[in-house]
Amino acid sequence: MEQRTAWEIFKREVEAPFAGWNFQRLTQTGRMQEAPLTWNYASIVKALMNGIDSMLDMGTGGGELLASLQPHPARTFATEGYQPNVGVARANLAPLGIEVVEADGEDVLPFADRTFDLIINRHESYLPSELSRLLKPTGTFVTQQVGGQDNLELNRLLGAPIPSDYLHWNLAFAAAELQDAGFVILQQKEEMSFTRFYDVGAIVYYLKAIEWQIRDFAVEQYAEALLALQKKMEPIGYVDIPNHRFMILAKLGSYSVNK
Repeated sequence: MEQRTAWEIFKREVEAPFAGWNFQRLTQTGRMQEAPLTWNYASIVKALMNGIDSMLDMGTGGGELLASLQPHPARTFATEGYQPNVGVARANLAPLGIEVVEADGEDVLPFADRTFDLIINRHESYLPSELSRLLKPTGTFVTQQVGGQDNLELNRLLGAPIPSDYLHWNLAFAAAELQDAGFVILQQKEEMSFTRFYDVGAIVYYLKAIEWQIRDFAVEQYAEALLALQKKMEPIGYVDIPNHRFMILAKLGSYSVNK
């Protein structure tokens, strides 16, 4: 690919709209594909929703996943802390009778003690002490988290600083925190998988969305590295970037595993 053509593609991806937590521009075209995990978060959540009255979705993004999990418990709420997503989530979820509260995962959340039968959390931060406060006795918490080793190969390939804030974040650390807060771990899994990108324009769009991965990311600043990555990809047509995921299913400690 000529340098000028590549540059035009990179600029077009930077300018492309992104709303909610919706990567359809990349996934529907197959330009970005995540290798499957050995668990499915939505399937786990659907099974846990049976027969309950109240649920909280932490970090709902644009509400796309939560909307797909119908029918919902009678009292279902969602939180979202990224301000550009809040309006998108409310537009998607208000017609379903779901209130979206603007709040970060590490905030003290504006709900009464022992409100929820189930708290679900996909790729959102949380405070174990808040989970134990908000859940009813024997309430359930399920989360899929992005581990601290996620996407670091992108930083290395582009010569960007490695974000050190969450390098410690893994299954063992998170499970120990929950146990210290009074939870019994019922299920836990952790995997290093990969995301496959078929062109550097897709990587540009992705990095624009996950702005914490390379905090100073700009096409102009990383132009030379992006073009070098394009040349590196051309012989085989893709690059695989390791990703890090783990999941935990837990109940408050008043629950006995033998019940």
